[in-house]
Amino acid sequence: MKLRCAFVVCFAVLGGSTPGGLSSADVDLELVLAVDVSYSMEIDEQRIQRQGYVNAFLQPELIRAIESGPLGRIAVTYVEWGGSAVQIVPWTLIDGPATALQFSETLSRQPMRRISFTSISNTLAFSRKLFQINQVRGLRRVIDISGDGPNNAGVPAPVARNSTVAQGIVIDGLPIMLTRSDSASIPDLDAYYENCVIGGDGAFLLKVSELGHIEKAILHKLIVEILGPNVSELKRLEGPLKRVDDRAGYNCFVGEEMQEHRKGQ
Repeated sequence: MKLRCAFVVCFAVLGGSTPGGLSSADVDLELVLAVDVSYSMEIDEQRIQRQGYVNAFLQPELIRAIESGPLGRIAVTYVEWGGSAVQIVPWTLIDGPATALQFSETLSRQPMRRISFTSISNTLAFSRKLFQINQVRGLRRVIDISGDGPNNAGVPAPVARNSTVAQGIVIDGLPIMLTRSDSASIPDLDAYYENCVIGGDGAFLLKVSELGHIEKAILHKLIVEILGPNVSELKRLEGPLKRVDDRAGYNCFVGEEMQEHRKGQ
């Protein structure tokens, strides 16, 4: 697995959705976990991915990361997405083992779902709205988006990325690149996420290429996001970082072009 870090400055817009019973509070981090449940994801992959998040919030190292922050608490919500996005677990204040367990148990009780198409852009717009109405103020705001294919619905991904980063929101990526003969996937999904999806100060991606690595990747990624853009911690977890200085030359419309091609067949 590779960990990559991008430092970019982009530009413009706003968003709004439903709160999750949070009192007004200051937190170290507001975190949207946006998880791909499109039909290109096999159901066993979805179950393993879901279980990875359920288990992550039970781990002592994740709790220690939360408690080590200046305020010692974060706000988290869980979103599932395809062509559209749905808030599955409302905003939850996590400040220790008990509240982390509450989040984990609530997530574990949610039914599995699948959503047609893959719209990273719609998901980013939906996530921006969730930040507006969550009744908390975070020192940082992060969208952690996982997926196994490029954007093929809604506006192009870079447009949504730029609008999101302009609001001071960081976008991190978890491209899931498992071997399969899926016409909706691309062989360089990590490069797509790096060039077209992630952004903001300290943004990074963590590539997953084996099903058995998903749970470990989720835990590592969450710990890094909770600790903040700490380069030494990133190196300790996953090795050297790559700085992204030039995004020119990559085709960020590959998903839309593939979708158009399928329509013409």
